[in-house]
Amino acid sequence: MEQKGKASTRAKDKYNAANYDQVKLWVKKGDRERIDAAAKAVEMSRNAFILEAIEEKMKRDKEEPPQE
Repeated sequence: MEQKGKASTRAKDKYNAANYDQVKLWVKKGDRERIDAAAKAVEMSRNAFILEAIEEKMKRDKEEPPQE
């Protein structure tokens, strides 16, 4: 098997695969830019902004995230 990329990139990819789930999000054209602008306005990454919004919605709806 041929390995491509830097060792550091492979190590990060391996760590992420072991420790995180990936969720793909589809938004309408232009919404990504709106989300990015809103996140930048509060000095957050797009990912952190979306995760915080999800957590806030879950709390408002009295839903608890799954506990392991």
